[in-house]
Amino acid sequence: MGKAVLFVASGFGLGLVAPFAPGTFGSLPGVALAYAVSSLPVFLQLPACLGFAFLAIPFCGAAERMLGIKDDGRITADEWMLFPIATIGIPLADLPWTAMAAFFAIVRIIDIVKPPPCRSLQAIPGGRGIVADDFFANIYALGANWLVYAAFFR
Repeated sequence: MGKAVLFVASGFGLGLVAPFAPGTFGSLPGVALAYAVSSLPVFLQLPACLGFAFLAIPFCGAAERMLGIKDDGRITADEWMLFPIATIGIPLADLPWTAMAAFFAIVRIIDIVKPPPCRSLQAIPGGRGIVADDFFANIYALGANWLVYAAFFR
């Protein structure tokens, strides 16, 4: 059971095998998840995103306990399961792949920079802290992605 949890928590192993930037590689499953969530009516996208955020908490907490390192970079369920938040309401299926590449890059930059209060939320213990900073980072990214969508892809 532990190996299965770690497999999911690491972005289906991508966060474990990436030679560098495990958070970025482990975030890639979030692209597929964002496309899936964006196919839902907008009024269902928010509850779906919240559901994935709550689901990420136990995966991240369990993986942290297994790896023994606070918010280990190989734990990426917080990145990939929350990535769809950053694209709520954007019609991804109607856009070129370059739009998704831009949205993904924006999320990764904001996650790395961690504007306030994101960084301070990492102090919350366990899976809740691992997920909380990414939740707010993806809210920031949602605003930035909407600006990019409106300016370049609408």
